[in-house]
Amino acid sequence: MSVVAFRNARLACPAGGVTSGDLLVRDGVIVASGIVDIPPDAATIDCAGRTLAPAIVDLGVFRIDRAAFRAGGIVRVALMPDGARVLDDPGMVQRAALIGKPDLWIHPIAAATRGLAGQDMAEMAICASAGAKAVGTGRHWIADSGVMLRVLAYARDLDIAVIAHAEDGGLTAGAVTTDGETATRLGLPGAPAVAEALAVARDLMLAEETGARLHIRQATTAAAFDLIRAARRRGVRVTCGITPAHLHLSDIAMSDFRTYAHLSPPLRGEGDRQAALAAVKDGTIDVLHSGHDPHGPEEKRLPFVDSAAGMAGAETLLPLGLMLVRDGVLPLERLLAMLSVNPARVLGLDTGTLEPGRPADLMLFDADTPWQIDGTAFVGSEGNTPFDGLPVQGRVLRLWKGGREVV
Repeated sequence: MSVVAFRNARLACPAGGVTSGDLLVRDGVIVASGIVDIPPDAATIDCAGRTLAPAIVDLGVFRIDRAAFRAGGIVRVALMPDGARVLDDPGMVQRAALIGKPDLWIHPIAAATRGLAGQDMAEMAICASAGAKAVGTGRHWIADSGVMLRVLAYARDLDIAVIAHAEDGGLTAGAVTTDGETATRLGLPGAPAVAEALAVARDLMLAEETGARLHIRQATTAAAFDLIRAARRRGVRVTCGITPAHLHLSDIAMSDFRTYAHLSPPLRGEGDRQAALAAVKDGTIDVLHSGHDPHGPEEKRLPFVDSAAGMAGAETLLPLGLMLVRDGVLPLERLLAMLSVNPARVLGLDTGTLEPGRPADLMLFDADTPWQIDGTAFVGSEGNTPFDGLPVQGRVLRLWKGGREVV
């Protein structure tokens, strides 16, 4: 039996708030926190007043990038179904669920339709039994409402969430930006921001009809937030997420044709960015995730319309989240809920807090360490970040999965 005591910590828990004290772990499970009787045989780790918090559960990454996840304080990831091969086969789902252990637990999101083509339903039940923790539409919206209705109804019977991309493909085909002044000035093909609200409205109505759990992976517009708030008042089981990019950047970040700011969904206008911050503040947005989708120069050093959408977000997720705390948008415990327990709940996982009985998935970080984001210095596979050069604060110092340190 292994016993580890974390001493002199600033304990930050989504459920218990921020306190000072110790944390006791036995056989990879948290058994006590606060004022703790430390057994004489316990191994001790002095936290020196730094913050000990639940490690991050990153909901919706596109590539397994162990070094980036370690640097970002991430020990569990929900893997999107749009990999080199679509996760629509139980064998691939099972393999994905096993390859990261013990240091990284991968929770596959199985494809909702075969080949993510939006037509024929995939073997959702078999994929769930193989280890899938949700089903998803991938990078695209299911245009056929009949197919989406069946996906939601089947997922309801399996008691798993449907993770949806919310953009009406009829409006966004060929677009790389949001319609507006920036798109017009740059001469880039854009789609109206209402494309998101149209997709959200349809999927909310179908979720209400079926009683299914729906997670909008990225909600980024004021109209979408209003629809989600109204649906929750009616009892619809809907959650939503966002990346730091859509909270800290507007479409002005693309003004120099900088392809690192080519994202999906695209960056929005300043009004929608402010609406997103308000949605974080009032709790409409449940999950903050990295959207980790790294690309090398062969995919990014191209004309904007030809470049790949996506960013390397794992290593900057925590410090960009801490900016929201310092700006008074939300308290630290709420941020940690968005990074840990809320995504865990979407996936049906019993983790994400410092409460007794929870897995000892922990990160120790210094919230005040200043540094400047430099994509060329990232330890992950690529460094394509739209935040290159931004001064931030907050560094992950150490990381544990199930009480075992990740090195």
